[in-house]
Amino acid sequence: MKNGWRIYLEDLKNIGTNWVSAIIILGLIILPSLYAWLNIAASWDPYSQTNQIPVGIVNEDSGATVQGHTFNAGDELVHELKNNHDMNWQFTDQKKALSHLENGDYFSVIIIPPNFSQDLATVVTDYPQKAQLKYYVNEKINSIAPKITSKGASVLVDSMSSQFIGIVNGTIFDIFNRIGITMQQDLPDIEKFEDFVFTLEKDLPTIYNKLKTAYHDVDEASQIIQYAKQSVPQAKALTSEGLTTVNNTLTFINQAESTLNTISPQVKKDIQTVKQIASDTNDLLTQLQQSPISFTDIELVKNQLNQNVTNATNKISNIQQLLLSLKQFNAENNMTTDIQILDRAISQTDAIQNILNQAQANGRDFDQSLNNKEGKITNFLQQLQQLSSNISVGLDRFTNEYQETIEPTIYSQINKVQQTLTEAKSILTTVQGTIPKVENILNNASSFINDTKKGMEIIIGEYPQINDRVHRLADQIRSFEKETDLKSIIQLLMNNPTAEKSFFEEPIQMNEHRVFPIENYGTGMTPFYSVLAIWVGCLLLISLLAVDTKEDEHYEIREVYFGKLLTFCTIGLFQTAIIVLGDLFILNVSAKSPIWFILFCLFISLVFMTIVYTLVSVFGDVGKALSIVLLVLQIAGSGGTYPIELLPKFFQYINPYLPFTYAISLIRETLGGIIWYKVIIDILFLSLVLLFVLLFGGIFKKQLRDLTQKMLQKSRKSGLFH
Repeated sequence: MKNGWRIYLEDLKNIGTNWVSAIIILGLIILPSLYAWLNIAASWDPYSQTNQIPVGIVNEDSGATVQGHTFNAGDELVHELKNNHDMNWQFTDQKKALSHLENGDYFSVIIIPPNFSQDLATVVTDYPQKAQLKYYVNEKINSIAPKITSKGASVLVDSMSSQFIGIVNGTIFDIFNRIGITMQQDLPDIEKFEDFVFTLEKDLPTIYNKLKTAYHDVDEASQIIQYAKQSVPQAKALTSEGLTTVNNTLTFINQAESTLNTISPQVKKDIQTVKQIASDTNDLLTQLQQSPISFTDIELVKNQLNQNVTNATNKISNIQQLLLSLKQFNAENNMTTDIQILDRAISQTDAIQNILNQAQANGRDFDQSLNNKEGKITNFLQQLQQLSSNISVGLDRFTNEYQETIEPTIYSQINKVQQTLTEAKSILTTVQGTIPKVENILNNASSFINDTKKGMEIIIGEYPQINDRVHRLADQIRSFEKETDLKSIIQLLMNNPTAEKSFFEEPIQMNEHRVFPIENYGTGMTPFYSVLAIWVGCLLLISLLAVDTKEDEHYEIREVYFGKLLTFCTIGLFQTAIIVLGDLFILNVSAKSPIWFILFCLFISLVFMTIVYTLVSVFGDVGKALSIVLLVLQIAGSGGTYPIELLPKFFQYINPYLPFTYAISLIRETLGGIIWYKVIIDILFLSLVLLFVLLFGGIFKKQLRDLTQKMLQKSRKSGLFH
């Protein structure tokens, strides 16, 4: 190592004494820091500048009406965006927006279609339609900008959805609140309904049996009504016939009354005539008894007596016939009292008629008595006179009976019959007028009963299902009462709808707990760009500085390897110091452990420089190529920009074997907060890499020197390499 230190000190002396070399070395020290600083500064906080990304907004929404309330969600969205500065919103029409998008003036365009509000309004229908926003993006402008605008559009949609959900749920919970209040008021009725269901469940079999009985009764009623309907024509005929009979009878009675009014004076006159005949006959017989009787007188008396008796008999027969007619009429009308009176009157007329017949018979026997003695004639005349007296007495009694009883009774009965028949006519007329109504009622009743039968048949047929459903409903109510308190549900429904609306606008809030907070995106990218700058600094050095000494200086190969390594590591440490100090004090990168940040970066510089120097020192120009290839693989596979889980399988496989992976992890610990077991793992891996590379360079530089020299000379002969 003595000659190695000598080589190192000579390099430092040459740098200090050669101002050109010093300037070049100074430039090599500073250049890597510029690479790191510029990249970190460029990515410091890019998402805070999204308000400069132009996004076109086209509102074509025509609005909608829901339950009398008119709204335009597109206008509301535009109004909200005008107060939003997350992006540079440009409000224009569709033609201009798409033209600007194609020209690259807009990164994306959001079009609110005409049916936007109408689709939102379908939320109250049976088939709600999701509202659509048209999103156009020009992805050739930039690879990141479309992602940013897409995220902005998604946030916009989420915001609108949140507000819409809040409004809808606010309305729903307002309805729930009113329902809850109503349910609280109706709670006694609800409890009564529960009791009703349980009672119905219990009484359904009884109801079913009664329904079957009622169905049987209705069926019988239907038959009765059918019979009644069939009897209506007969009732019509009977009523018509009865009315005809009553009219005829009333006509007869009226005629009888008229006849009675006509014959009554005649009857009285006939009675008087008969009485007069009887009186005249009695006078004649008295004269015969008081004066001598000649044959001529006897013949005259006989003829006169026969004629008088015949006339009286005819008159009495007329009276008797009238009385018999009245008796028959009374018998037909069940007037028993009047029949007894008439029977008595008829009996009296029979008695008078018998007396008259006897008188007439005695008159016929008078011729036989003429040949008898005078005493016998006188006796016969006395008998005739006695008969005549009996006739007079009977006629007087009959006259009194007729005037005081028979004639008033007959008139009374005729009036009663007239009144009865008039009432019967009125009733029959009413019945005749009612029959069509009755017929209509019967028809309606028949239709109603048929409908009732059908309904009852349906109910009886549906009984098993009804019974099953009632049982299930009762079971559900019992299960509900076991699992849930209805009063608690009512209280839940009565919650404040405004608070519920606010909840559903943002039902879940993210309470962020930053375990290892990083202030900004630039700080988060500092580990990657700092490590990358350190590696780039190593590449710059091996590109410009020689890894071997002059050929006239005689040093061992291993002495040259370690001596030059010290020179490269020293310059690398200066490069790294400039990078990390600039990160901390120029860019103000926030580091939880700035001292460890500096120390770990210097350690990483030693590891990286040893790797790059060894590759070039051992393999020459091939080593330079290997350093660049290794750089490319580490940029992609270290997980410095994207999580390794998002990378292809190849990079996920090589990631655990790349120095960048552990170097970036080590610096991240100093920025966010150190977890020492991770730091130990990272340092251990990098230390093992450092040890391996040193052993590899110290051992194989000598063995591969001749091969690398031949390859170098061969390449220079081509004139393409220096």
